[in-house]
Amino acid sequence: MFLPVLLIVIILTFSASVIVRSNLINSVKDSADELAGSFSVLSACEPDYFLSGAREYCEQFENKDKIEIQIIDRYGKTVMSTTGFAPSTDEKPDYYAALNSEDRTAYKILKSSVGEKVLCSTYILDENNGLSNGAVRYAVSLTPSNKAIIKFNLFIFGVALAILLFTGFSGYYFIMAISRPVREVSAAARKIASGDFKGKIATDRLDEIGELCDSVNYMAAELKNAENLKNDFISSVSHELRTPLTAIKGWGETAKMSLGYDEELVKKGLDVILNESDRLSNLVEELLDFSRMQSGRLSLNMRPFYISPVLKEAVDMYRELGRRQGIEVIYTPPKTDSYVFGDPDRIKQVFINVIDNAVKYTKEMGQVLIEQVEEEGCVRISVKDTGIGIPEQDIDRVKEKFYKANKTVRGSGIGLSVSDEIIKQHNGLLFIESTEGIGTSVTVVLPITEKEEEIISEELPPAEQDGKITEITDLKEENNEQEM
Repeated sequence: MFLPVLLIVIILTFSASVIVRSNLINSVKDSADELAGSFSVLSACEPDYFLSGAREYCEQFENKDKIEIQIIDRYGKTVMSTTGFAPSTDEKPDYYAALNSEDRTAYKILKSSVGEKVLCSTYILDENNGLSNGAVRYAVSLTPSNKAIIKFNLFIFGVALAILLFTGFSGYYFIMAISRPVREVSAAARKIASGDFKGKIATDRLDEIGELCDSVNYMAAELKNAENLKNDFISSVSHELRTPLTAIKGWGETAKMSLGYDEELVKKGLDVILNESDRLSNLVEELLDFSRMQSGRLSLNMRPFYISPVLKEAVDMYRELGRRQGIEVIYTPPKTDSYVFGDPDRIKQVFINVIDNAVKYTKEMGQVLIEQVEEEGCVRISVKDTGIGIPEQDIDRVKEKFYKANKTVRGSGIGLSVSDEIIKQHNGLLFIESTEGIGTSVTVVLPITEKEEEIISEELPPAEQDGKITEITDLKEENNEQEM
């Protein structure tokens, strides 16, 4: 950082010095030209009166202390000077340059006999009767200008030195102020990468570094929450898998030992094994759907269909289950059905997840009310229960993956997450309202479509992936039918 600043300061200092020197010399030249301009009238003198006229103008010249004016005749000889002494310099390169220039003028910077730098300029007098009267030449000392340039250079050097010192000290302070929190952030990041989410970066800064530290602390907290959710999910899924596997193994052994002795017990054991196998299949399918959702490969077989038959199938799966648990599942089909465009199997999967949650969290003597209403180009399906409700702080998170507001109830914690993604892919909405201790309402909103689309869709082939027809089997339906 310091080296670029040093280079820039050197370049600017040198450029400023050159520009100031050039401006000062031009200013001196302009002033000298103006002072010597009065001698231009000598070009109109007759040759016989040229010398006397030159003497007169030299004697009357008032700025002898500022500039020396020399009169040169047509033969190149200096015949007169405002100082009354010999010329300050015998060399006249500017005179010969003026003779050969188009504008008949030229200037040079020369050294006088005493070593002083002098700005000399010559302009040839206009011709008179075909012959030039000569030339007017002036010489002005550059010592005052050089002193001004030296002072300016010293000033510029002082400013440049101050800038470099300020840059050095501020850079050092900045580096020291930044390096410590950056090292802390780096150390915290390494801890986070190794799985330690407990450490926090202590900072009272209000600048960007403080914001970075706060962001790292927030990231660590979110990663810790995600890690806890993942562990809870693994524990929950492990329990969900272990329960049916235990039942399958236990009843398998019982059925094996009862072969030939108690056929009724063998039949009951096989029914339990089949039901538990379906339960495992449902769980595996739910996990696969979640994996497909995470990788963006959740497939949909889109076509127009009526929503009521799909909703009724999902409701019928839980009527008997609710009755056995002392829960009333109420659904009255609407007089006019709604026509939507989507995947009926996936929509049914959403209804099953939502109704299953409603039944699962509703206590005995409770109710689950399912309503279908068409309004403003959409169909709204609401599932209201009189269950335990969801705490206010958990409502915004229940659709997150792995999140479970109530960890004592069965479930993997990904059903609502998958359902929400399915509804989003249908350009719909799924939102939840709940009051703890009173109940929960889950609403699904889907856009309706025109009836004419049915003819077009019937001509379309089923959706394909990787060259194979996509088949969707709802294992939850079979599982719940067997449970009933």
